[in-house]
Amino acid sequence: MRVTWSGTGLTFRLDAEDEITGKASDEHPVKLATNSCSIGGVPDDAHPDLFAVAAWTVVAPWTRKRITFDRAISAQVAEALHAGWGIEAGPVGVEPRQTGARLAISYSGGADSVAAATIYPEAPFVHFRRVPHPRVPNRWSHYRADVLAKLAAKTGRELSTVDSDLEFTLAEPRPGYPEHHAVAAGALLLADQLDLGGLGFGYELGSRWLGGDRYLLRYTPDNPMWSPHGKWGRLFAAAGVHIVLPVGGVSEATTMRLALGSDLKDYVRWCLRGTDGPCRTCGKCLYKELIQAAVERRPLDTPVTADRPVARKWLRKPPYGGMEMIQYGLARVPGIENTLFAGTLDYFDVTEESTSWLDRCYPRALEEIPAQWRGEATAFVGEHVGLMTQEQVRQVETWGS
Repeated sequence: MRVTWSGTGLTFRLDAEDEITGKASDEHPVKLATNSCSIGGVPDDAHPDLFAVAAWTVVAPWTRKRITFDRAISAQVAEALHAGWGIEAGPVGVEPRQTGARLAISYSGGADSVAAATIYPEAPFVHFRRVPHPRVPNRWSHYRADVLAKLAAKTGRELSTVDSDLEFTLAEPRPGYPEHHAVAAGALLLADQLDLGGLGFGYELGSRWLGGDRYLLRYTPDNPMWSPHGKWGRLFAAAGVHIVLPVGGVSEATTMRLALGSDLKDYVRWCLRGTDGPCRTCGKCLYKELIQAAVERRPLDTPVTADRPVARKWLRKPPYGGMEMIQYGLARVPGIENTLFAGTLDYFDVTEESTSWLDRCYPRALEEIPAQWRGEATAFVGEHVGLMTQEQVRQVETWGS
């Protein structure tokens, strides 16, 4: 793979051994659509290691043996690429970037990232906004990036918005990040300007410790995507920007409760389709409605019925991603037996007590937060969430076994 940055654009050329269809870190197959993308609103004088890591978040699925950058990188980043992916990277010839002092939040506006932002009220936001690609048709025009960006601007936080068409480098399964970490490409390129030493993401207990949506679906302390000791964590750290998961130890029920109880509650939006509010008809709206109804102890309010395709994921026989939150909802939503989730009750024998671990924080997640930001998160969790008991910790660590 050969990578070139020009202005705000990234262009890459495949070597003979590279592949058009590759796999992301969660083993999901991804097909390449084009060899260029833009990342706007970023400086052109960032440290070369930041350009290298930003590029790698885009091209990693299709690179097989080596990557050649258009500027020298540090031996530290080259070693992280080799240790994590077996990739030979170069040229090598600059000093590593020094870690900055500040933490920023990779801010989407969803409940998870709002909860992360609530823990660090002084942290600036970096918001990624999808824009059209000049050479790739938009097959996902219902994605309302404009609405999400406007909501982010209303929060009153220090905000940097990065416009990018990098999601269109993907031909299949749809426009999306080649790697989940590509959402951080703009933040990486802003790291010098913002003096960033850490970037906070809203990935929660399910994504970090329980295998996420597509990855393994079991307790996964060595999760390659989000463990700070995994290959991505080591690569970001090599560029002086640590991956920070402020809500990595709490469930989506807890992030929902924290977000809707925060000063940012009026700007929470997990739906990618709605204009004046959530669309209420997509799969994500259904899933989040179940969680919100459980947190608020009220009946389910959705127009979605069991015969809709968007409902199938959570009505089939388990296991499946998000299963812990389905269990949480089944145990708490009044009248759940009279809703589209009625059939799901046949698969689970759950109670509020058996799912109470999802209302507390897994202690090991706090230990993963870099020292300079750990105290603030620990104090917040102690006041607003609480730590799991040893029995609840055991429930996490035997998940999927």
